[in-house]
Amino acid sequence: MKKLKTILAIVLLTSISQVTFAQTSTGTSSQKFGIKGGVNFSNLYTEDVEDNNVLTGFNIGVFAKLPITPTFAIQPELSYTTKGAELVYNNAFISGTSTFKLNYLEAPILLVVNLNENFNIHGGPYFAYLIDGKATNDAEGTIFDGEDTLDNDDFNKFDTGISVGIGYDSNKIGFGVRYNYGLQKVGKERNFNGTDYTFPDGKNSAINLYLSYSIL
Repeated sequence: MKKLKTILAIVLLTSISQVTFAQTSTGTSSQKFGIKGGVNFSNLYTEDVEDNNVLTGFNIGVFAKLPITPTFAIQPELSYTTKGAELVYNNAFISGTSTFKLNYLEAPILLVVNLNENFNIHGGPYFAYLIDGKATNDAEGTIFDGEDTLDNDDFNKFDTGISVGIGYDSNKIGFGVRYNYGLQKVGKERNFNGTDYTFPDGKNSAINLYLSYSIL
């Protein structure tokens, strides 16, 4: 957690320094600071899944839109977001149904491209820390048999990925849609009778619809 806070502080301070310099040079000064939140539709993507069902969750947090030029801006965010999936597994080690609920503290660092006065496209990396994770697993096979429950210790604490989206901004209100594509496997590596495996071996995937309100 300390490493994540340090990374976020460095990125935010660097962004503010770059924007302050750019504003001095170009006269751009329309920063925005506010709150945002919305609905998540999430699942896990993996080669070993026969079927998956999207879980509905939420995201809520704060953002800062820091202009570099009238066209480009940097937008760091910090939010609490829920992800997960209901997966049907069927492979050499396990078969059954698992429901995953994963709650993260997530920090996207986005480059915003203003298409005109109101519409924008945006994208960039996100960094996330697992606050709470739980899964119920009804499985049969060589690894698990019967009912099983997973908790925080069974999942990777850190996740990284790519966020891309499109948004609409007025003076105070904004809304948009964004897709988050995870690059890290959710589950930890394990060993059973000399065989290495990862469970769950899926990565986060989420679409979120958001609404924002600029305080400043």
